[in-house]
Amino acid sequence: MLDEVARLLACPHCGGGLEPADRTLRCPANHAFDLAKQGYVSLLGGRGAPGPGDTAEMVAARADFLTAGHYAPIADALAEHTADVHTGGPLLDLGAGTGHYLAHVLDRVPDEVGVALDVSKYASRRAAKAHPRASAVLADAWQALPVRDAAIGSVLNAFAPRNPAETHRVLRPGGHLLVVTPNSGHLAELVSALDLLSVDERKPQRLADQLAGHFEPLAATTREFPLHLGPSELAPLVGMGPNAWHTADTLPVRIAELSNPFPVTASITLSTYRRR
Repeated sequence: MLDEVARLLACPHCGGGLEPADRTLRCPANHAFDLAKQGYVSLLGGRGAPGPGDTAEMVAARADFLTAGHYAPIADALAEHTADVHTGGPLLDLGAGTGHYLAHVLDRVPDEVGVALDVSKYASRRAAKAHPRASAVLADAWQALPVRDAAIGSVLNAFAPRNPAETHRVLRPGGHLLVVTPNSGHLAELVSALDLLSVDERKPQRLADQLAGHFEPLAATTREFPLHLGPSELAPLVGMGPNAWHTADTLPVRIAELSNPFPVTASITLSTYRRR
């Protein structure tokens, strides 16, 4: 997909367009970026150190949990809503992780290509193989995105950081942003039992405030469903997110003390916005 996706990308150093040559992308200023053997291209800029990104263990945990289908209702809802509003053009998954959600969307939006952007090289290695029409770019979502102006038809953002100004810039006029955020009750039973990080009840308002200057809200829908998970499923669920940084030493023992299976509720909001 390198040739197809290169027309969407921009040099992280000078902003110039990138052109493919063999397994390299090159801009007019002669900045060059090689395609990694794992299939992704690194377009990390030089404007400060990037965020740490997910570790190899976190990415493996996410791949195991998502591949098992536990979050299928979330992936299905995102794919369905994207297909309903998408008016054409490539898709960008901002903070794509393994590319799981982008792959589901591409299955519902035929003939489009997708870019999975993430700051973790371990995630990008998996995202490069997530779908035949997807390519993976290693980049920092908090920095200027290495994507050309108005190159993207729809942006996906599931459980990941957002960059409103840059997302607005890369979207076409009238393009859509679809955001999946956890509700305050998301995994509440597990949060209580294991003393995990909780979701701020003000998160929906903070999201609206963050996007207000660049995007018009169109719709928001809640998806809530039960899960009954054993220890081998609870471990990757906790280990695939920010709790992995806080619970590594005690997690196996504490999970073993829970009922098997352990009932937990998944609760998210899928919000659809249009570029102002």
